[in-house]
Amino acid sequence: MFKRTSQLCFSLCSSLAFLALATAGAQAEPATETGKSSPITIKKPLIPVTKDHTLKNGLRLIVSEDHSAPVASLAIVYDVGARDEQKGRSGFAHLFEHMMFQGSENVGKVEHFKYIENVGGSLNASTHADFTNYFEKVPSNQIEMCLWLESDRMRSLKVTPDNFKNQLDTVKEEKRMRVDNQPYAPSSVRLEELAFDNWGNGHPTIGYFEDLEASSVKDVKQFFDTYYAPNNATMAIVGDVNADEMVKLVEKYFASIPRVDAPKRPDLSEPKQTKAKYELMEDKQAQVPAFWMAWKAPGRREKDFYALNLLQNILSTGDSSRLYQRMIKGDKVALSVSCSYEERRGPSLFETFVVLKPGNPPEKVREILESELEKVKTEKVSEEELQKAKNQILRGLFSSGSYTSLQRSLGRAELLAEYASFFKDPTLIDKDLDTYMSVTADDIKDLAGRIFIKEGATTIDVKPAKKDDGKTES
Repeated sequence: MFKRTSQLCFSLCSSLAFLALATAGAQAEPATETGKSSPITIKKPLIPVTKDHTLKNGLRLIVSEDHSAPVASLAIVYDVGARDEQKGRSGFAHLFEHMMFQGSENVGKVEHFKYIENVGGSLNASTHADFTNYFEKVPSNQIEMCLWLESDRMRSLKVTPDNFKNQLDTVKEEKRMRVDNQPYAPSSVRLEELAFDNWGNGHPTIGYFEDLEASSVKDVKQFFDTYYAPNNATMAIVGDVNADEMVKLVEKYFASIPRVDAPKRPDLSEPKQTKAKYELMEDKQAQVPAFWMAWKAPGRREKDFYALNLLQNILSTGDSSRLYQRMIKGDKVALSVSCSYEERRGPSLFETFVVLKPGNPPEKVREILESELEKVKTEKVSEEELQKAKNQILRGLFSSGSYTSLQRSLGRAELLAEYASFFKDPTLIDKDLDTYMSVTADDIKDLAGRIFIKEGATTIDVKPAKKDDGKTES
């Protein structure tokens, strides 16, 4: 889908509004109030590419001009994430998300923030299982400053013992705040460790502190030199800019940065799961019991990817979804229920998370969940449900409140950079939307029958840890 659903994506900073598009394009058919379908024509391309240019050192630049407002967004994707780490050296990808703001040859520590914010811009960064990205949105007359900032840290990041120690302490505090002291978060981390058989897929993006603490500055510098190179990066600029001028500026600031040998990519293959996995965890922060269930799932843009995203919407998006209606409103056995499907390249997981209503044993609630999954395996979803799920895909693209909304220059920049980096074609968003709109009820039934099998399930029951009442035995 065109949204982030990762449980393990770490960030440095922590009404269906269709566009009026009326030219030849893909035909989407959202249901009207009367229940009948009415065709809506969506203009193609969804994100026009004005310029696609690759520097001699391998850095690829995608530019999409949009002169509707005097703003511009820059997104740069480095093709490195947690999956690229070696066993015993986890957490480097996320560490560098922080290190990249600790100064370079011409930019002082955290001055990157000051430069952008002083001109009224915004910025952020995030680390994922399979990539790391950095992005800025500024008045369009300040885009050259963004290019200078990004080139300076790509060329000359200060990887020093002091910066390494400082950011290691920062990551520790982040883990305490976002994982250790959050109810159900430790079990979310454990779910992926248990579900995946390949360490490259299952270890947490934030890493293991014993790995980072056992590492040297030399190890960290080697990671930077391997992955933070122009031929491992893709940049997209969207907004009120001149494409030819952007090519000249990118050549000016980045062309002299040398390319490096392409890194060796790990084997991320996953064996088929033939036996159900189960674990019971205590959670000091949880107030009521809960459970996770997960199944191995296809990666981004694989055959079943589109139908599974639509099924996620049918099962748990909104108060009218199947699981909400059955488990919260109907049988009243759960306080909350959700499904998530992380958009990784390569093996992924389809996860369900249920917080139990007190007095309901997890075994009973799981039977209800499994009965709902059995329905989608044996009965076709209704055309109304399927169309609603497709409308939710469209809403993610066109609603102003969506993170990846095409109404936002930054949303467009990130999508262009990701498609170009991952799949070598920034225009694939058009094909993906067509594929979503062509999914049938038979497609969803077929994939559900192959994904949701008992032998392939990984389950973690979470129970609140017993409280220490402070009493001692005599």
